[in-house]
Amino acid sequence: MSSTAIIPAETIQKCILLIRGHKVILDATLAELYGVETKALIRAVRRNLRRFPADFMFTLSASEWANLRYQFGTSSRHGGRRYRPYAFTEQGVAMLSSVLNSRRAIGINIVIMRAFVHLRELLSTHHELAGKLDELEKKITGHDAAIANLFEAIRQLLANPKPSHDRKIGYHQGNR
Repeated sequence: MSSTAIIPAETIQKCILLIRGHKVILDATLAELYGVETKALIRAVRRNLRRFPADFMFTLSASEWANLRYQFGTSSRHGGRRYRPYAFTEQGVAMLSSVLNSRRAIGINIVIMRAFVHLRELLSTHHELAGKLDELEKKITGHDAAIANLFEAIRQLLANPKPSHDRKIGYHQGNR
C-alpha cells in the first residue's frame, strides 16, 4: 500500500473545518493523520515559526475553541488541552510537509492537498450552479408573465365570442 493511500480523501475532507472564513485543519487532527503526538507537531512548528505566518496558521480564540468543543463534545482527541489549538490553512498544511519530513507525513500531505483542492472544486461548482439557477429563475419569471398574459387573452376570446351574422362574405348573385 502506498503512503498516499493510507487515509481516504473523504475522511480528510471531513476533518476540514471552516473557521474565520478559512478552511482549516486543527493541530491534533493533523498530528493524528501524520502519526505523531500533537506536542511533537507543535514543537516542530514552534521551532520553525517564521514558516507559519498568520495566513498559514492561527490560534483559535477562546470562544472559537469553546464553540468547537460544544459542537463535537469533549473528545479524547481534543479534550483536556491546556492551550487552544492551532488551525492550519491549506498553505500551512503544505508548509508542514517541510517541517515534518517523514515518508508518512509526505504521503498524508499529498492526500490532504488533494482534499483541499477537491473541496475548492466542489465550492466552485456550487457557485456556478447557484448562478445558473438564478439566471434560469429570472428567465422563467419573465416567461411566467408572458404566459399569464397569453392565457388571459385566450380566456377573453373564449368568454366573449364575436356574434356570428348570417351575412355571407363574397359576391353572390341574386342578392341585389
